[in-house]
Amino acid sequence: MLHDPTFWVAIALAVFIIAIFKPVSKMATKGLDERAEKIKDELDEAERLLNEAQDLLAQYQRKQRDAASEAEAIIQHAKQETERMDREGRERLKSALERREKLAMDRIALAEQQAIDRVRARAVDVAIAATQDILTASMDAKKSNALIDDAIGQLPERLH
Repeated sequence: MLHDPTFWVAIALAVFIIAIFKPVSKMATKGLDERAEKIKDELDEAERLLNEAQDLLAQYQRKQRDAASEAEAIIQHAKQETERMDREGRERLKSALERREKLAMDRIALAEQQAIDRVRARAVDVAIAATQDILTASMDAKKSNALIDDAIGQLPERLH
């Protein structure tokens, strides 16, 4: 068996594998350790980014809640302002309508008074004309002159 070349090839192969195993295992271990370190660094980086993302999410959620409450406050203020403006508008409209109604009533009263005054003036004119006609027909010149003189005599008293 010592003279058999297959035996020596098997021994050489075994020595070669033993001689190669140590450096190759060191290289494989070193490569795996580097790979494990790289993966650990990536996991640490991912965890750090996750924490940052969670912090940012919390900040944005707070900002969103703040913005929502501010928007609600703005809406509430706008509603109050709208109600106030509506109330003031209704009051102004009511006042304007009351003023216009009063002005219309004053105009109507003035027109009625003017109509009454015209009717009275016309009635006085008709009464004077009728009285003149009656007096002219029933009075003679002597009586008429006496009445005129009497009216002229009373004139200073009636003017005061």
